[in-house]
Amino acid sequence: MKIVRFIINGEEHWGRADEEKNIIYTDTERLSRIKVFTEVIDIFSDNGSQFTDEISFDDVELLAPVIPTKNILCIGKNYYDHIIEFDGSDSQAERVRETPIFFSKALSSIAGSGQPVLLHENASSSVDYEAELAVVIGKKGINISREDALDYVYGYTILNDVTARDLQAAHQQWFKGKSLDTHCPIGPWIVTKDEIEDGNNLKIASFINGELRQNANTSLMMHDIKALIVSLSKGMTLNPGDVIATGTPSGVGHGFNPPKYLKAGDKMEVVIEGIGSLKNEVKSSL
Repeated sequence: MKIVRFIINGEEHWGRADEEKNIIYTDTERLSRIKVFTEVIDIFSDNGSQFTDEISFDDVELLAPVIPTKNILCIGKNYYDHIIEFDGSDSQAERVRETPIFFSKALSSIAGSGQPVLLHENASSSVDYEAELAVVIGKKGINISREDALDYVYGYTILNDVTARDLQAAHQQWFKGKSLDTHCPIGPWIVTKDEIEDGNNLKIASFINGELRQNANTSLMMHDIKALIVSLSKGMTLNPGDVIATGTPSGVGHGFNPPKYLKAGDKMEVVIEGIGSLKNEVKSSL
């Protein structure tokens, strides 16, 4: 099942997406009142089969299909080749293999598929893209065991960890450089985990203006999904709707010589096998 969140006629709604038919099945009265993600889980417990209202994708504006309870939880440098393109250091890779790097993106950075990503030229001159698989938590838990970890996964979506590289470096930690408004596109929908055989074996790619930039598989993650849930949940509660961005493979703009940072008019697309395509256009803030 693909769960989608959208705006139509100025109102926010949820629905079940049928990509092939270009239709969203919804209940325009009932699904406009959802405020927390646990309500999404309850209402869609029968795979949304009860929804009979039909809306064309062409008539809606997509929103990020999540309602997290905390900042977006992110994993840094979780692919070996990305560490090498960024730092050129095997020693850094070995440190990351031992302990994952965690950081977060502010909720105010979230955008939906099709919504613009702003450059914020007054704040940054080196905005970059990062294709990532995102895990959506479906059950509250703390100190979760590896054996039980996937029981806490509700589904998967796509996330573009847009990053202001100069701010990331200048502040000596990543929060500001990762959290500018619109710099966390998520979507286009959540695919429930029953439709994804193995989140650790999915093709992942990014395109800028149709040019293939990143091309990898989530099997290359140094810390797999179970390991990330175990580590994050040690002493910290995970809640339904929380989002874990699992890291990006090599091919980001910063890794080119010279770097290929984003510019106004660029069209970004992140594609993940079994989920779909997250598309956003870069626009100037001036």
